[in-house]
Amino acid sequence: MQRPSKREANQLRDIELTINVNKHAEGSCLIKAGDTHVICTATIEEKVPTWLKNSGQGWVTAEYGMIPRATGTRVDREAKKGQSGRTQEIQRLIGRALRAGINLRAIENINIKIDGDVIQADGGTRTASITGGFVALYLACQKLLEQGKIKTMPITQFIAAISCGIYQGVPVLDLDYTEDSNAETDSNFVMTDKNTIIEVQGTAEHGAFTSLELTQLLQLAEKGTQQLIQKQKEVLEVK
Repeated sequence: MQRPSKREANQLRDIELTINVNKHAEGSCLIKAGDTHVICTATIEEKVPTWLKNSGQGWVTAEYGMIPRATGTRVDREAKKGQSGRTQEIQRLIGRALRAGINLRAIENINIKIDGDVIQADGGTRTASITGGFVALYLACQKLLEQGKIKTMPITQFIAAISCGIYQGVPVLDLDYTEDSNAETDSNFVMTDKNTIIEVQGTAEHGAFTSLELTQLLQLAEKGTQQLIQKQKEVLEVK
């Protein structure tokens, strides 16, 4: 089996993280995972949702979207027709994933909103939004600390996400669109720098997959997320 991209089964696409790409946002990162490009921004709001008032904690939430020509054919903006179920599911995933990496009590009465805007899609947009969104979140927390609005750095662990799948019978890492649309099994893993799991999404598109194949996908995800986290730490200059 040869992958369409000619990559090895355990090889990530070329990954590039560029920080501070938006001068207005408190944190921002452009992530390029092959031909998937996502701009992630973090906005600080000094208020929390009504249901969190007087709770002694802050919040992290996310919104996700794709610009009209992120894909091969133009798609109308969701502001025109309303959010799809897919969009709602993805932004909830991003929010859950990023909240796992922060001490919410350390950002009391502060809401950090992450926006993941896909400007070009070639598979793995949700995982790229999590990986880039974490960088934007980290930068926003640094700004809060520098401004004296919080007392300690609230980040507790680094978070990254990656897709894996079974393509032509072989477990592979970091699916692009061609692989994703033809995979027998498609999965997404959200993991920490401690190699622990936050969330797993896995679906057999054709037939079913075995526990051994799930273990193989997990091993690929462990390798991929740790490489992504190393890149996060390099761009953020964190040892």
